[in-house]
Amino acid sequence: MDSGRPIELERYLPDMLSRNEELEIHVGCDSQNKGMRTIYVTTIVLRFPSRGAHVLYNKERVPVIKDMFTKLWGEVERSISLAEHLKSSLGVSVHQIDLDYNEDPVHASNRVLSAASGYVQSMGYEVKAKPDLLMAVWAANVLCS
Repeated sequence: MDSGRPIELERYLPDMLSRNEELEIHVGCDSQNKGMRTIYVTTIVLRFPSRGAHVLYNKERVPVIKDMFTKLWGEVERSISLAEHLKSSLGVSVHQIDLDYNEDPVHASNRVLSAASGYVQSMGYEVKAKPDLLMAVWAANVLCS
């Protein structure tokens, strides 16, 4: 997560999976507005049950998106796009897609949760949202900073 060193996902991920049968793949995305830019960070978390995790990520800067629904929907679109790429191009199964939306209606992100969860599930993926443990969006949040 901190090296910033580029990798070839097409080689790296299948190699890691072949050496670690218990490995779980979690995908997530977070975004933050900073000045005139919206920063999206999309993550792949390679979870080694009982032994930690390894984070791969992509950081993207786009012109600022002020509409909250549009910005948050961009997160789910990026997560689905990545999961579909992993499945169709690499034959890699995604264990779970983490959404940085809150189940508590007090939070504004709750307005997106139902539509986003339905979308993720309709694509055949397990979905988790706050307050569950969300390694992929936690990592994305840290990397947005």
